[in-house]
Amino acid sequence: TLGFQTAGFHPLAGVELDPFAARSHAKNFHGSLASEDPERFAVLSNARDITKLDPADLLPQLGYGRDTNVDVIIGGPPCPAFTRVGRAKLREVHQHPNAYKQDPRWKLYLPYLRFVEDLKPAALVMENVPDLMNFGGQNLAEEIAAELDVMGYEARYTLLNAAFFGVPQMRDRFILVALDKRLGLIPEFPKPTHYVELPSGYLSSRSVATRLLRSDDSQLALSGVRPWNDERFVEPPLPSRHQRDAVTIGEALGDLPDCPPKPRGPRRMDILVPYGRQARTEYERLMRTWNGFETEDTVTAHETRSLTERDYRIFAKMKPGDDYPAAYRIAHSLYEQEVTRVGAAAAPPMRDYVPPYDPTKFPNKWRKMDPSMPARTLMAHLGKDSYTHIHYSSTQSRVLTVREAARLQSFPDGFQFEGTMNPAFRQVGNAVPPLLALAVARSVKRQIEEGLGVQQSPGDKR
Repeated sequence: TLGFQTAGFHPLAGVELDPFAARSHAKNFHGSLASEDPERFAVLSNARDITKLDPADLLPQLGYGRDTNVDVIIGGPPCPAFTRVGRAKLREVHQHPNAYKQDPRWKLYLPYLRFVEDLKPAALVMENVPDLMNFGGQNLAEEIAAELDVMGYEARYTLLNAAFFGVPQMRDRFILVALDKRLGLIPEFPKPTHYVELPSGYLSSRSVATRLLRSDDSQLALSGVRPWNDERFVEPPLPSRHQRDAVTIGEALGDLPDCPPKPRGPRRMDILVPYGRQARTEYERLMRTWNGFETEDTVTAHETRSLTERDYRIFAKMKPGDDYPAAYRIAHSLYEQEVTRVGAAAAPPMRDYVPPYDPTKFPNKWRKMDPSMPARTLMAHLGKDSYTHIHYSSTQSRVLTVREAARLQSFPDGFQFEGTMNPAFRQVGNAVPPLLALAVARSVKRQIEEGLGVQQSPGDKR
């Protein structure tokens, strides 16, 4: 929503099942109503189940007329059912290889399409994980695009990496854009503005996600013919090495204050913390001065998890870029040093020094961030398992704060998250990075205006 608002769109409302996310949306995009019209603000703050909503009734419920013009609908079904990690968890819990296909969340794109059919926007944008294109051997993206074709929309879909658009995070996302056929346009996607070479793991994930789309005819591929089976899929745009470098973690977080360890307990997101440092980079200045979300001398949500002394010791010894196998070796070394110091008889239990996870099975469970690179993908469960993003500062020896995670998603410092730490982390991890959304929004807006400029007559109100 923030990206589209910044591009010039006016957000009418959001449909969100998570009560904390629903309140955050209302607070950040309709906050003035809290004092001007408290009753309507309360309605906008309510969580809603899209499967139980009638699109025709929603606008009146929110205080809008039934004939309110909706130009764009943006959103996407929950992604755990589509991710390979999410599917593996469902298989484990239900002890069935196809358990993920019984997860009702994978069908939530159907109510989304019902809203499109009823509200008839000029354009729509759907976002999800890349694996939507390969869901148990089924290309749901193509099925959605085909449904939209019947409804009168021209749809195209691709993969966009957030780091290519100024976000300090290498986050791959499936993006579908559809335009009303009366606009007379084929949907296009924004062109990258920043360059980074994606790690091999990202390329492998892309290969798996697009497996159903690739042509098996090697001769066609060699002859330069389009190597994709489907015309609605657009080859993911790649940046040029001559473009500006991607924003790094160090460039994104360097002005935020240190965050010393705190006792265990609830974390409030509204505590004001002085910056203590000047913004040094263009990105840091943007995070403090984003129009409508400006901050002055303090920042909120700069809270992190309390961890064990075992982990603090290991973090301090890890080097930027180290993963769990490296951390495991460090832990054993620290334990051996302690045994040598106190003697075997007085040595503490190994579990006080060495984590219990097998490094051959969980190589990516821990990772110390490299300040010279964009971050790896932030997950929604960051509040419960944040060791994939250990802060690069060895003197602080900690994991990310909510505000740092928000920065890595490109949320400005003035953006507020409702709830305590875990709900806030979940909201950050589930979001589309605002700078990526802004690039898509500007592209969609340009296409709508171009189409209306061709089609619209003086008496046409659309």
